[in-house]
Amino acid sequence: MHGRLFDYPDPRRLDLRASVRAARSEWLVRVHLQRAAVPVQVLVDVSASMRFGSRQTKLEVAADFVEALGYSAFRVGDPLGMLAFDHASRDDLFMPARSGRGIGNLLATMLRGSESAASNDVGESADALRRVASTLAGRQALVFIVSDFHWPLAALPAALDLLVHSYVVPIVIWDAAETVPPAGGPLLAVSDAESGARRTLWLSAGVRERWREGVATRRGELSQMFGKRAIQPFFIESAFDPEAMSRYFLEAVA
Repeated sequence: MHGRLFDYPDPRRLDLRASVRAARSEWLVRVHLQRAAVPVQVLVDVSASMRFGSRQTKLEVAADFVEALGYSAFRVGDPLGMLAFDHASRDDLFMPARSGRGIGNLLATMLRGSESAASNDVGESADALRRVASTLAGRQALVFIVSDFHWPLAALPAALDLLVHSYVVPIVIWDAAETVPPAGGPLLAVSDAESGARRTLWLSAGVRERWREGVATRRGELSQMFGKRAIQPFFIESAFDPEAMSRYFLEAVA
Protein backbone atom coordinates (compact mmCIF):
# COMPACT_ATOMS: atom_id res chain seq x y z
CA MET A 1 0.00 0.00 0.00
CA HIS A 2 1.00 3.66 -0.12
CA GLY A 3 1.14 6.27 2.63
CA ARG A 4 2.02 9.95 2.84
CA LEU A 5 5.68 10.84 3.21
CA PHE A 6 4.62 13.07 6.12
CA ASP A 7 3.23 10.00 7.97
CA TYR A 8 6.10 7.66 6.97
CA PRO A 9 9.22 9.90 6.72
CA ASP A 10 11.48 7.53 4.79
CA PRO A 11 12.47 9.02 1.40
CA ARG A 12 14.07 5.68 0.38
CA ARG A 13 10.54 4.30 -0.11
CA LEU A 14 9.37 7.23 -2.23
CA ASP A 15 7.18 6.10 -5.19
CA LEU A 16 7.40 8.79 -7.87
CA ARG A 17 4.84 7.24 -10.22
CA ALA A 18 2.24 6.85 -7.49
CA SER A 19 2.93 10.41 -6.34
CA VAL A 20 2.33 11.78 -9.84
CA ARG A 21 -0.98 9.90 -10.09
CA ALA A 22 -2.12 10.94 -6.60
CA ALA A 23 -5.29 13.00 -6.69
CA ARG A 24 -4.15 15.29 -3.83
CA SER A 25 -0.67 16.02 -5.27
CA GLU A 26 1.34 14.73 -2.34
CA TRP A 27 4.45 12.60 -1.98
CA LEU A 28 3.69 8.92 -1.44
CA VAL A 29 5.92 6.18 -0.06
CA ARG A 30 5.56 2.40 -0.24
CA VAL A 31 4.32 0.80 2.97
CA HIS A 32 4.89 -2.96 3.18
CA LEU A 33 2.51 -5.10 5.17
CA GLN A 34 3.18 -8.64 6.31
CA ARG A 35 1.25 -11.15 4.21
CA ALA A 36 -0.97 -13.69 5.97
CA ALA A 37 -1.53 -17.18 4.57
CA VAL A 38 -4.82 -17.58 2.70
CA PRO A 39 -6.55 -20.99 2.85
CA VAL A 40 -7.20 -22.33 -0.65
CA GLN A 41 -10.01 -24.83 -1.22
CA VAL A 42 -10.84 -26.60 -4.47
CA LEU A 43 -14.31 -28.13 -4.97
CA VAL A 44 -14.12 -30.69 -7.77
CA ASP A 45 -16.98 -32.27 -9.72
CA VAL A 46 -16.11 -35.95 -10.30
CA SER A 47 -19.46 -36.98 -11.83
CA ALA A 48 -19.66 -39.18 -14.92
CA SER A 49 -19.82 -36.28 -17.39
CA MET A 50 -16.40 -35.12 -16.17
CA ARG A 51 -14.94 -38.39 -17.46
CA PHE A 52 -15.65 -37.46 -21.07
CA GLY A 53 -12.93 -36.11 -23.34
CA SER A 54 -11.53 -36.47 -26.83
CA ARG A 55 -7.81 -36.22 -26.01
CA GLN A 56 -7.97 -36.37 -22.23
CA THR A 57 -10.96 -36.43 -19.95
CA LYS A 58 -12.24 -33.28 -18.30
CA LEU A 59 -11.39 -34.84 -14.95
CA GLU A 60 -7.77 -35.24 -16.09
CA VAL A 61 -7.78 -31.56 -17.06
CA ALA A 62 -9.13 -30.77 -13.59
CA ALA A 63 -6.32 -32.85 -12.07
CA ASP A 64 -3.76 -30.88 -14.12
CA PHE A 65 -5.22 -27.66 -12.75
CA VAL A 66 -5.19 -28.91 -9.15
CA GLU A 67 -1.57 -30.02 -9.52
CA ALA A 68 -0.55 -26.56 -10.76
CA LEU A 69 -2.63 -24.93 -8.02
CA GLY A 70 -0.81 -26.97 -5.38
CA TYR A 71 2.56 -25.83 -6.69
CA SER A 72 1.47 -22.16 -6.70
CA ALA A 73 -0.05 -22.38 -3.21
CA PHE A 74 3.12 -23.97 -1.83
CA ARG A 75 5.34 -21.25 -3.33
CA VAL A 76 3.41 -18.48 -1.54
CA GLY A 77 2.87 -20.44 1.66
CA ASP A 78 -0.89 -21.03 1.40
CA PRO A 79 -2.50 -24.29 2.60
CA LEU A 80 -4.53 -26.23 0.02
CA GLY A 81 -7.51 -28.50 0.63
CA MET A 82 -9.97 -30.40 -1.55
CA LEU A 83 -13.61 -31.43 -1.44
CA ALA A 84 -15.26 -33.45 -4.22
CA PHE A 85 -18.77 -34.37 -5.27
CA ASP A 86 -20.74 -36.27 -7.92
CA HIS A 87 -24.33 -37.14 -6.98
CA ALA A 88 -23.23 -36.88 -3.33
CA SER A 89 -20.34 -35.61 -1.26
CA ARG A 90 -17.23 -37.72 -1.88
CA ASP A 91 -15.65 -38.20 1.52
CA ASP A 92 -13.00 -40.49 -0.01
CA LEU A 93 -11.59 -37.51 -1.91
CA PHE A 94 -11.63 -35.10 1.02
CA MET A 95 -8.37 -33.48 2.09
CA PRO A 96 -8.20 -30.77 4.80
CA ALA A 97 -6.22 -27.67 3.93
CA ARG A 98 -2.53 -28.28 4.53
CA SER A 99 0.80 -26.98 3.31
CA GLY A 100 3.45 -29.05 1.58
CA ARG A 101 5.44 -29.33 -1.62
CA GLY A 102 3.61 -32.46 -2.80
CA ILE A 103 0.01 -31.62 -1.81
CA GLY A 104 -1.03 -30.65 -5.35
CA ASN A 105 0.48 -33.82 -6.79
CA LEU A 106 -1.27 -35.93 -4.15
CA LEU A 107 -4.67 -34.37 -4.82
CA ALA A 108 -4.22 -34.73 -8.59
CA THR A 109 -3.35 -38.41 -8.16
CA MET A 110 -6.48 -38.92 -6.05
CA LEU A 111 -8.63 -37.36 -8.78
CA ARG A 112 -7.06 -39.36 -11.60
CA GLY A 113 -7.62 -42.61 -9.72
CA SER A 114 -11.16 -41.88 -8.56
CA GLU A 115 -14.31 -43.61 -9.74
CA SER A 116 -17.79 -42.17 -10.10
CA ALA A 117 -21.11 -43.80 -9.37
CA ALA A 118 -23.62 -43.46 -12.20
CA SER A 119 -26.80 -41.49 -11.54
CA ASN A 120 -29.85 -40.81 -13.66
CA ASP A 121 -30.56 -37.48 -11.95
CA VAL A 122 -28.08 -34.79 -13.02
CA GLY A 123 -29.73 -32.39 -10.58
CA GLU A 124 -28.13 -34.32 -7.74
CA SER A 125 -24.73 -32.80 -8.61
CA ALA A 126 -26.02 -29.30 -7.88
CA ASP A 127 -27.43 -30.43 -4.53
CA ALA A 128 -24.14 -32.19 -3.72
CA LEU A 129 -22.21 -29.00 -4.48
CA ARG A 130 -24.45 -27.10 -2.06
CA ARG A 131 -23.82 -29.67 0.68
CA VAL A 132 -20.07 -29.55 0.09
CA ALA A 133 -20.08 -25.73 0.05
CA SER A 134 -21.94 -25.68 3.38
CA THR A 135 -18.80 -27.04 5.09
CA LEU A 136 -17.01 -23.82 4.10
CA ALA A 137 -19.83 -21.44 5.01
CA GLY A 138 -18.69 -18.42 6.98
CA ARG A 139 -14.99 -18.99 6.27
CA GLN A 140 -12.66 -16.66 4.43
CA ALA A 141 -10.79 -18.52 1.71
CA LEU A 142 -9.94 -18.65 -1.96
CA VAL A 143 -12.38 -21.22 -3.36
CA PHE A 144 -12.16 -22.80 -6.82
CA ILE A 145 -15.27 -24.63 -8.11
CA VAL A 146 -14.12 -27.02 -10.85
CA SER A 147 -16.88 -28.54 -13.00
CA ASP A 148 -18.36 -28.69 -16.49
CA PHE A 149 -21.62 -27.40 -14.94
CA HIS A 150 -23.64 -29.83 -17.06
CA TRP A 151 -26.47 -29.86 -14.56
CA PRO A 152 -29.45 -27.59 -13.79
CA LEU A 153 -28.22 -24.23 -12.56
CA ALA A 154 -31.23 -23.48 -10.38
CA ALA A 155 -29.47 -24.76 -7.25
CA LEU A 156 -26.20 -22.94 -7.97
CA PRO A 157 -27.14 -19.59 -6.33
CA ALA A 158 -27.77 -21.38 -3.02
CA ALA A 159 -24.26 -22.83 -3.11
CA LEU A 160 -22.73 -19.45 -3.95
CA ASP A 161 -24.63 -17.79 -1.10
CA LEU A 162 -22.89 -20.19 1.31
CA LEU A 163 -19.52 -18.97 0.01
CA VAL A 164 -20.27 -15.27 0.32
CA HIS A 165 -17.31 -14.75 2.68
CA SER A 166 -14.86 -16.35 0.23
CA TYR A 167 -13.31 -15.26 -3.05
CA VAL A 168 -14.86 -17.71 -5.52
CA VAL A 169 -13.35 -18.67 -8.89
CA PRO A 170 -15.51 -20.98 -11.06
CA ILE A 171 -13.39 -23.17 -13.37
CA VAL A 172 -15.62 -24.29 -16.26
CA ILE A 173 -14.04 -27.25 -18.08
CA TRP A 174 -15.44 -28.23 -21.49
CA ASP A 175 -14.09 -30.47 -24.21
CA ALA A 176 -13.82 -29.42 -27.85
CA ALA A 177 -15.98 -32.40 -28.83
CA GLU A 178 -18.80 -30.85 -26.79
CA THR A 179 -18.55 -27.30 -28.05
CA VAL A 180 -18.00 -27.88 -31.80
CA PRO A 181 -20.11 -30.24 -33.95
CA PRO A 182 -18.02 -32.96 -35.63
CA ALA A 183 -17.05 -32.37 -39.24
CA GLY A 184 -17.72 -35.97 -40.24
CA GLY A 185 -20.81 -37.61 -41.79
CA PRO A 186 -24.45 -36.70 -41.14
CA LEU A 187 -25.08 -39.46 -38.56
CA LEU A 188 -23.68 -39.28 -35.04
CA ALA A 189 -24.17 -41.86 -32.28
CA VAL A 190 -24.14 -40.25 -28.83
CA SER A 191 -24.60 -41.48 -25.27
CA ASP A 192 -25.43 -39.59 -22.07
CA ALA A 193 -22.41 -39.82 -19.77
CA GLU A 194 -24.58 -39.64 -16.64
CA SER A 195 -27.45 -42.00 -17.50
CA GLY A 196 -25.85 -44.09 -20.25
CA ALA A 197 -28.82 -43.48 -22.59
CA ARG A 198 -27.94 -43.78 -26.30
CA ARG A 199 -29.40 -42.08 -29.35
CA THR A 200 -28.52 -41.24 -32.93
CA LEU A 201 -28.48 -37.68 -34.25
CA TRP A 202 -28.90 -36.54 -37.85
CA LEU A 203 -26.43 -33.66 -38.13
CA SER A 204 -28.23 -31.42 -40.56
CA ALA A 205 -27.14 -27.82 -41.05
CA GLY A 206 -29.89 -26.72 -38.66
CA VAL A 207 -28.80 -29.15 -35.93
CA ARG A 208 -25.20 -27.98 -36.22
CA GLU A 209 -26.31 -24.36 -35.88
CA ARG A 210 -28.49 -25.14 -32.85
CA TRP A 211 -25.53 -27.02 -31.34
CA ARG A 212 -23.34 -23.91 -31.57
CA GLU A 213 -26.15 -21.69 -30.32
CA GLY A 214 -26.72 -24.01 -27.35
CA VAL A 215 -23.06 -23.79 -26.34
CA ALA A 216 -23.10 -19.98 -26.62
CA THR A 217 -26.35 -19.82 -24.64
CA ARG A 218 -24.95 -22.00 -21.86
CA ARG A 219 -21.80 -19.91 -21.68
CA GLY A 220 -23.93 -16.78 -21.42
CA GLU A 221 -26.10 -18.31 -18.67
CA LEU A 222 -23.04 -19.17 -16.60
CA SER A 223 -21.47 -15.75 -17.10
CA GLN A 224 -24.73 -14.02 -16.20
CA MET A 225 -25.39 -16.12 -13.10
CA PHE A 226 -21.88 -15.63 -11.75
CA GLY A 227 -21.82 -12.01 -12.88
CA LYS A 228 -24.75 -11.18 -10.60
CA ARG A 229 -22.34 -11.85 -7.72
CA ALA A 230 -19.41 -10.03 -9.36
CA ILE A 231 -17.75 -13.37 -10.16
CA GLN A 232 -16.02 -13.99 -13.47
CA PRO A 233 -15.85 -17.67 -14.54
CA PHE A 234 -12.65 -19.05 -16.07
CA PHE A 235 -13.31 -21.29 -19.08
CA ILE A 236 -11.01 -24.17 -20.00
CA GLU A 237 -11.41 -26.07 -23.25
CA SER A 238 -9.58 -29.40 -23.58
CA ALA A 239 -6.38 -28.36 -21.74
CA PHE A 240 -5.34 -26.16 -18.81
CA ASP A 241 -3.34 -23.05 -19.75
CA PRO A 242 -1.41 -21.61 -16.76
CA GLU A 243 -0.63 -18.36 -18.60
CA ALA A 244 -4.35 -17.77 -19.24
CA MET A 245 -5.00 -18.36 -15.53
CA SER A 246 -2.37 -15.76 -14.65
CA ARG A 247 -3.98 -13.23 -17.02
CA TYR A 248 -7.36 -13.96 -15.41
CA PHE A 249 -6.08 -12.90 -11.98
CA LEU A 250 -4.15 -9.91 -13.34
CA GLU A 251 -7.29 -8.63 -15.02
CA ALA A 252 -9.31 -9.25 -11.85
CA VAL A 253 -7.11 -6.95 -9.77
CA ALA A 254 -6.49 -4.36 -12.48
